[in-house]
Amino acid sequence: MDATDRPDARPMGLLARFVLGILHFIYRCHKFTAIGTPPAERRFVIIAAPHTSNWDFPNYVGLTHELGLDTHFMAKDSLFKWPMGKFMRQVGGVPVQRGIKRDMVQQMIDEFARRTEFVLTVAPEGTRGMKTAQEWRTGFYRIAHGAGVPIVCGFMDYKRRRAGVGPVIVPTGDYDADMAPAFAFYRDMLGKRTGNS
Repeated sequence: MDATDRPDARPMGLLARFVLGILHFIYRCHKFTAIGTPPAERRFVIIAAPHTSNWDFPNYVGLTHELGLDTHFMAKDSLFKWPMGKFMRQVGGVPVQRGIKRDMVQQMIDEFARRTEFVLTVAPEGTRGMKTAQEWRTGFYRIAHGAGVPIVCGFMDYKRRRAGVGPVIVPTGDYDADMAPAFAFYRDMLGKRTGNS
């Protein structure tokens, strides 16, 4: 099946291609070395960590492009109204409704259920102020567990100028045990702002 024939495929408009092109350029200027191979089956939650700077977003977009990943991210549904709605979807945005009975975790579980391919990016720190992996919000884990998909450890290590993907975790429902390898993996990662790595 051609990529454009897939129900999950998203066509790119001129503005989306232009913006993504700029983000890819920024990533190349930072001269990261991409390492690791993502799972062949494109149904997983990918962690984006450590998250310490606004530079993380363009660098992460460039990295996932280099790795051949078509990633998505959550954003509040008000951003998907005219005139930005089409653009937001083209760059990978998925609308979530806040303040309704179905929480964001369940909305993303439902999104996985309706798509044949779906790579969801989550920054588990939530904000740039979180300090350690043990302080992460657990929504990414609950989404993956509920959807029955693995968690891929994506990273950007500014100290070593390395970025890519690391361990793949299959959630069993035991958060601490399942995430122990991830916590160990990220322990020596250095974000752009070293105080928030």
